[in-house]
Amino acid sequence: MPSLKPHGQMSEAFITALFLSVSGGLQDVYTYLYRGKVFANAQTGNIVLMAVKLFAGKWGEALRYLIPLCAFALGIFVAEFIRLKLKRMQWLHWRQLVVLFEILMLFVVGFLPQELNLLANSLVSFSCAMQVQSFRKVNGYAFASTMCIGNLRSGMDSLCAWLVGGNTKAFGKAIHYFAIIFLFALGAGLGSLALAPMGSRAIWLSCLLLFISFCLMFLKEDIEELEEFEHLEHEEALKK
Repeated sequence: MPSLKPHGQMSEAFITALFLSVSGGLQDVYTYLYRGKVFANAQTGNIVLMAVKLFAGKWGEALRYLIPLCAFALGIFVAEFIRLKLKRMQWLHWRQLVVLFEILMLFVVGFLPQELNLLANSLVSFSCAMQVQSFRKVNGYAFASTMCIGNLRSGMDSLCAWLVGGNTKAFGKAIHYFAIIFLFALGAGLGSLALAPMGSRAIWLSCLLLFISFCLMFLKEDIEELEEFEHLEHEEALKK
């Protein structure tokens, strides 16, 4: 089973990826089921649907997919800009800043009526892009918290390496990827159930999940300080 303990930065711990992945699935089902069948994460699907509308001569409907697609691309750029400019920031990790931006944007989306679906979908796509660009590893393995195709490929590749190649470590790697896919699907399922009672505000569940991830990223420093304190205590005990 994937270890919940961090192997390096807390932002790469499985427990952080857990909440990010559930949030990613929730965001995708929210825009598709509630905001006019536009994907927040699966931009391949948006490109396909945009092409269909373009070739049918429905230029206005094609914009429903083109603008969120452009917002997703811009989100990647902004996340990388934040990393390059603020990676040495002392008072807050740059990934936490990205998560705060996500929470703010998704909170605003919860207030937008369906007449503003284009704006809502663009904000969610922008948020998803920032997340997928900023959180790219779980326990040292490359992954995506807002889409599944890469995780599925990596999971099956690792499974084959275990079953056929005899690589025992590959089994644990495969479990990580399949767990992330399950969590993404769980988020989508929970999101679909939340739409009926909560409507547009169902996206606030994603804000809650992201806030938990934000708080978890404070723990690494505490863990390091605790380990250092325990080490000093052990050395003092040996001297006595």
